[in-house]
Amino acid sequence: MKSLLVLSVLLLSLTLSAQQTYIYCGNLVNVKKGEVVSEKTIIVEEDRIVEVKDGFVDVPENSKLIDLSSSTVLPGLFDMHVHLESETSKDNYIKPFTLDEADVAYEAQSHARTTLMAGFTSVRDLGGTGVNSSLRDAINKGLVMGPRIYSAGKSIATTGGHADPTNGYKADLMGTPGPADGVINGTAAAREAVRQRYKNGSDVIKITATGGVLSVAKSGQNPQFFEDEIRAIVETANDYGMLTAAHAHGDKGMQRAIKAGIKTIEHGTLMSEETMELMIKHDTYLVPTITAGKSVAELAEIEGYYPDLVVPKAKAIGPKLQNTFEKAYKKGVNIVFGTDAGVFKHGNNAKEFGYMVEVGMPAMEAIQSATLIPAKLLNVEDLYGSIEEGKMADIIAVEKNPIQNISTLRNVIFVMKGGEVVKP
Repeated sequence: MKSLLVLSVLLLSLTLSAQQTYIYCGNLVNVKKGEVVSEKTIIVEEDRIVEVKDGFVDVPENSKLIDLSSSTVLPGLFDMHVHLESETSKDNYIKPFTLDEADVAYEAQSHARTTLMAGFTSVRDLGGTGVNSSLRDAINKGLVMGPRIYSAGKSIATTGGHADPTNGYKADLMGTPGPADGVINGTAAAREAVRQRYKNGSDVIKITATGGVLSVAKSGQNPQFFEDEIRAIVETANDYGMLTAAHAHGDKGMQRAIKAGIKTIEHGTLMSEETMELMIKHDTYLVPTITAGKSVAELAEIEGYYPDLVVPKAKAIGPKLQNTFEKAYKKGVNIVFGTDAGVFKHGNNAKEFGYMVEVGMPAMEAIQSATLIPAKLLNVEDLYGSIEEGKMADIIAVEKNPIQNISTLRNVIFVMKGGEVVKP
């Protein structure tokens, strides 16, 4: 009887102990130390990294081996500017009138999966209809496959500004969208809009501080918020612990956003040296989105792809983003990785690394801008952003050493998110 009891206890302990996964890494990118190290073994239990060992250690019985000994392993990547609800197409401007919310959700699910398969295990979705937040929840529940999403819900604009959802509509369809729709005028409405985003479940706040390229409105660069309005948004967002971002092409609107306390400037196309100095002074980060700039400039050459009002803006703004990034980086502006995926085809996010390295950013710094830095900005650096004991097992692999060949990041061959292999 005693023997049977001992056996039962042993069997129970084996059942309760989680299976461990051993990952052999030919090379491992240590983003914290800024170096690539050879022959490491990562031990994963459930969703966490429990140990990183030197060499290829023996794998115990009842444990699983993933052999990436001929590959380079990195932490899962962040893209801090995506739009998962949509993707560029010639008929994009008619879709609000032809697609139901369910249609948008199904397309968004596909875009999310594509993004994850490209090695981006976390993204910041900077503006949709609210489907982006529902998609986040569905992914978190394990209902669909995709990256971890930090959602802005609907972006906040001013009347007629970039992200006013009724721009270009005929008069009887325009109506008067307000804070609940993400359209504000004045500080009271600004605070109300942030609180509504919080109520709707947004994680972060995004405003459109200047005109934009793809909106059906004349200017792509004029300031569209007063500084007191932006300050009201930032102060309210800070109360709720929400990171703030500002779409901005024009210099004056950028300066207002930076002075008011916005943490990340998206695009920053026409940024002056004075604005770069302001960003350094206020510890503001630039999200370059070079890939989007190149894409809209190319697509604007296709007759009828964009509305006539958009074409000159796309041709004027798009080609300047890489040059602005180069100047800002060399000036010492903080950089965090972001692409504006959706403006171009999802899954091509890693092209951005090549454009960054092309104009002088070292490959390791480019990788850190998509791992360590976003994790810090989102206040999740204790869980994500590097491969270390105790962190979540977000792990990817590529065929070559990205420090020597940055383009290898465009072909991710293995993805693990939260300990689950999603791309073997």
